[in-house]
Amino acid sequence: MKDTDSCRPATAPASATAPVPVPVPVPVPVPVPGNAAGSAPRGIAARLPGLALAVVVAAVATAVGRLVPVVGGPVSGIALGALVAVAVRPGERTRPGVDFAGRRVLQAAVVLLGARLSLGQVLRAGAGSLPVMLVTLAVCLAAAYGIGRRLGVVGDLRTLIGVGTGVCGASAIAAVTPVVGAAGADVAYAVSTIFVFNVAAVPAFPALGHLLGMDQHAFGLFAGTAVNDMSSVVAVASAYGGDAADQAVVVKLARTLMIIPICLGLAALARRRAEAADARANAGARTGTRGDVDAGRSGNRLAPVRVGRLVPWFLVGFLALAAVNTAGLLPAAAHGPLGAAAGFLITLALSAIGLSTDLARLRRTGPAPLLLGGCLWLVVTATSLAVQFLTGHL
Repeated sequence: MKDTDSCRPATAPASATAPVPVPVPVPVPVPVPGNAAGSAPRGIAARLPGLALAVVVAAVATAVGRLVPVVGGPVSGIALGALVAVAVRPGERTRPGVDFAGRRVLQAAVVLLGARLSLGQVLRAGAGSLPVMLVTLAVCLAAAYGIGRRLGVVGDLRTLIGVGTGVCGASAIAAVTPVVGAAGADVAYAVSTIFVFNVAAVPAFPALGHLLGMDQHAFGLFAGTAVNDMSSVVAVASAYGGDAADQAVVVKLARTLMIIPICLGLAALARRRAEAADARANAGARTGTRGDVDAGRSGNRLAPVRVGRLVPWFLVGFLALAAVNTAGLLPAAAHGPLGAAAGFLITLALSAIGLSTDLARLRRTGPAPLLLGGCLWLVVTATSLAVQFLTGHL
């Protein structure tokens, strides 16, 4: 048995008898130019349906604004966008484009607003008008904070209504929205609130001016500080007289410059709050060791605010264009087209915000923001008249 077993051939390894498997090449994806990690062309294509819808709504809103100047294109865009959102209910296919228009297009519109401003115009408005503008703005912002808290209007909505009433209506709201990251529903509510009291000012303010015996210059200063959107300022002041309209437009343009410090202040506040929230979150996640406690203490000391990091790119563009216009480098023939482009882009952005409006959220918000807008309107009106009286303009 032993010899027989020893004569058996040794068992060959499996690799010798079985066929050797041939490795199958795995296809390697070939990157397509411009389509990697984020898919730029695909992203642009995804935005087209929503952008197209917003452009159509904005075009109709612009036409309505021309027919009814007191209403204006931006307010029409918000209203028509909300109506389309309720009637048609655009789906997820339009969301990327609508979000893009409500954010990036809005920022581009803020840049173009700088073309209407000139520091020379502010100086020519006269030093006498600055106290009225500054005091009115300060009182309005303080009242927005105090009255808003009493009424239970908190967060971004209170900020938007306060800035819109104190500075320049839809334009100020457009500038502040990207800084604070306000929701579309808050923007829609704030713009609508400002609009209601702009319309109320058209018949009320000229009658009040005649009752008080205001001259053209005084009424122009009053209209420029107490009315918000440019279209409403022109409507109110023109009803009083041509000189009043000229004065009101210059004062209104000067008020628009207040967007700059307000945006910087809100950006600093937003950054402080974000850092404080991060510090609290980090402190809550600590293990309790000595080193962690020391780290927690140092984490609560917030880094100093750096202005360079606070200034959004669109505000830099706004300032640059205003500086170019102030230096006389912007041709006068370009003012009209750039102003029209800024107006249409704001209408386009607000149309997109209307399309994304959460009506259920607006219903839950209730009438308190509208009441806040009314209180601020009365505060601004009274403050403007009081400061003019104290400074001898009235």
